[in-house]
Amino acid sequence: MVKGIKSDEVCKILSKIPINKREQVKEISVDMANSMEKIAYTSFPSASVVTDRFHVAKLISEAVQEIRIKYRWEAIDQENKAIKDAKASGKKYIVPVYKNGDTKKQLLARSRYLLFKPSGKRTESQKLRAEILFTEYPDIKIAYDLSMMFRNIYETSQSKSQAIENLNKWNEKVMQYDFDSFTTASASINNHKETILNYFVNRTTNALAETFNSKIKAFRSVFRGVRDIKFFLYRVSLIFA
Repeated sequence: MVKGIKSDEVCKILSKIPINKREQVKEISVDMANSMEKIAYTSFPSASVVTDRFHVAKLISEAVQEIRIKYRWEAIDQENKAIKDAKASGKKYIVPVYKNGDTKKQLLARSRYLLFKPSGKRTESQKLRAEILFTEYPDIKIAYDLSMMFRNIYETSQSKSQAIENLNKWNEKVMQYDFDSFTTASASINNHKETILNYFVNRTTNALAETFNSKIKAFRSVFRGVRDIKFFLYRVSLIFA
């Protein structure tokens, strides 16, 4: 294990492994950090580098959420101004609500999780909230559709060549709309295009590594402040069971 992700330091440690052993590594799954790619290419020259699909999907989800959050802050400002104006005129401000009982501010706050889901997996309350949200904010609907279109690249592409074709179509769609978050996400994806598309060869992810990493973090949290060694070992056994 190496502390930190500085490529020079990690490569120095990995260089202690004989080169003939490192050349046996055929594939490496990494996140979108440039340092990880540098480590992989430098230390394992024969390996194909794959950008983990879940890190790419997270980038697209964050692009959608950025648009939702922008409108949420606007809604908060509008409500604050309306309350101030009502007080100035000696009236009590009554917050308007939609047919599902949400205020505009609540609608935007409570829509966070439904924007991660395909439409077929929403609960009944989420379906109604999505209907209201997309009617009130068409830009969020477009952003959501772009995210689902990107998700479908992973779900439906049967080969690398088909993934290239679908990714090009998605980039063209992004260019039609003036969404800064998606323009930035598209640029990042194109900068990592080669390693992202390598996923469609063997469909490798680093899910197992992420799971093990979560267990290590849980192990560290359990260790803090523990005095009873028997209880500590019991809790650790539950984590790694």
